[in-house]
Amino acid sequence: MNTSKSILDLAKSTIALESEAISHLADLLTDDFSNATELIYKSKGRVIITGIGKSAIIANKIVATLNSTGTPAVFMHAADAIHGDLGLILKDDVVICISKSGNTPEIKVLVPLIKNANNKMIAITGNPDSFLGQQADYVLNTYVAQEACPNNLAPTTSTTAQLVIGDALAVCLLELRGFSSKDFAKYHPGGALGKRLYLRVNDLSSMNPKPQVAIDASLKEVIVEITEKMLGVTAVVDSGKILGIITDGDLRRMLSKSDDITGLTAKDIMSSNPRRISEAAMAVDAKEIMEEHGISQLLVEDNGIYSGVVHLHDLIKEGII
Repeated sequence: MNTSKSILDLAKSTIALESEAISHLADLLTDDFSNATELIYKSKGRVIITGIGKSAIIANKIVATLNSTGTPAVFMHAADAIHGDLGLILKDDVVICISKSGNTPEIKVLVPLIKNANNKMIAITGNPDSFLGQQADYVLNTYVAQEACPNNLAPTTSTTAQLVIGDALAVCLLELRGFSSKDFAKYHPGGALGKRLYLRVNDLSSMNPKPQVAIDASLKEVIVEITEKMLGVTAVVDSGKILGIITDGDLRRMLSKSDDITGLTAKDIMSSNPRRISEAAMAVDAKEIMEEHGISQLLVEDNGIYSGVVHLHDLIKEGII
């Protein structure tokens, strides 16, 4: 028996089974989904999401997705709710209860308590005819014919279906709220993803030295400036205006071509009209310019006045690349 082939075949069949079940979810959508989405969108409160077992884990993930896309959400474990955590639910909150069967003991105890408090309740369940399905104001059907588990026991396909419905809900709410990339950056300030959305060139260049020489600077002055500032480059400026750029590569090329370097100045070595970027531009824009032109540094300007250098290494360090 080829064990590797057997494992791969089982993995492929699992993926195929779950994929088919997810595709079928679209056929199960009804007006309840639209109505539930609008209920949450218009609500003055939060979304309280509850469940037990594997459904509780899915609830936690949906809470995280909603919070990160502009819909305030809180997780409440179904078992803890009936032992004191029910106080999490405030007057204007909407409750989402997740349960595959909709008939677990904890759900049967919890649901009437939620109803008594007059909070609107949305069920995410694979059994609309269950106790939960019958009691909920809106039902989001996540029925699956079979779990991926060979014994049809361990929650696999069913929890994937719950997760997908939660994602669909979050995306619809995101669209209704007009949630933009700027909003996303506000909620995701950490990590490479957030930095790509909010980090500006000045955030990087302001942390670097500011190498610069005059147009008539001697070769020695140019070399000293590039060496001391350790960015592999210096700007050539006059009254704050950028006239050119000299890189360590320019110096090497000049030395390889010139037999007599006596009297050479910055003007003789520099490249005119160098690539530059506004300090207010996004750091990701600097990345794109560097990649497009195959360069490692960009001179930075503030309203036409030289203000510093952003280096490829800055982008790498911040996870932009």
